[in-house]
Amino acid sequence: MLALPETLTLAQANAAVQVVEDALGQGVVDKSALLIDAAPLRNFDTSAIAVLLEARRLAQAAGRTLAVRGAPAAMVELATLYGVDGLLGFEPSDSAAHSTRA
Repeated sequence: MLALPETLTLAQANAAVQVVEDALGQGVVDKSALLIDAAPLRNFDTSAIAVLLEARRLAQAAGRTLAVRGAPAAMVELATLYGVDGLLGFEPSDSAAHSTRA
């Protein structure tokens, strides 16, 4: 499972995508799904959604699905606002229901 950093804004977006590309290229992720742990996120903007959408595209190109665990409630709300929540494979989390965006 890949963990997102504590901060994921435009400044960190390219590096985050590179981590996903590297993990998929090196085969260090599950053979059927790319699992991303979003629980560490505290500071983020719409770039985080873009990173997850790119992770989904990369996962699909590698024959995998995407699952995002522990996403902060504010991230899920943002993805819902943009109409992409169904694309991102958010998995329910008790902590996500109580998290807030910093």
